[in-house]
Amino acid sequence: MGRRMAPLTLDTLADLPKQSRQCVFWELDAEAAQRAAAAGYPDFEKEAWISSVLLQWGPCGRLVYVDDQAAGFVMYAPPVYSPRSTGFPTSPVSGDSVLLTTGWIEPAFRGEGLARMLLQGAAKDLTQRGVKAVEAFGGAAAAVGGDGSEESPHDHGDPCVLPAHLLESVGFTVVRPHHRYPRLRLELKTALSWREDVEAALERLLGSIRVQTLTGVAHP
Repeated sequence: MGRRMAPLTLDTLADLPKQSRQCVFWELDAEAAQRAAAAGYPDFEKEAWISSVLLQWGPCGRLVYVDDQAAGFVMYAPPVYSPRSTGFPTSPVSGDSVLLTTGWIEPAFRGEGLARMLLQGAAKDLTQRGVKAVEAFGGAAAAVGGDGSEESPHDHGDPCVLPAHLLESVGFTVVRPHHRYPRLRLELKTALSWREDVEAALERLLGSIRVQTLTGVAHP
């Protein structure tokens, strides 16, 4: 079974899941994302965004293939390219970091070590480009309500935000706490040294995004 990785470029954009190609949650501010969704062209906006980032910064993600079939991806970019990032209560992202926005491993390919391969490939790419760390806005359970219950972060319309507890399970640490959207950080040297025993946690992380609901119109 052949495996390979490729950078996310205009040539490989078509290999992302359709729903992910139409998700502009991180790429546009809330109003622009709503307009794109209403007009029916979020995929065009996604392509335009990737083109701009490629020209100004370089590839903003990695894809992994199994026998030439796309099996998963991860996306990242400096926060300046993500207008939505400024709306989080724990922004801004540290100046020496890029923002990890989203990722996915297709269910049929889980359990094969692809999550670690993909994220370590991303870490190697970023390290070679002089980046020291990645940060992410995690989705945490809301503050306990009056009835004593806790709400799931995905009950707040934020399916594009990675769960904070899963980020912590693979080595991210909270650098700015918040009851709903803590900001977490991972030093890239940690990612490069991940062992096989973290594979299950990495797969839970990259399998946590509900790809079928990525419309890009939710507010943080």
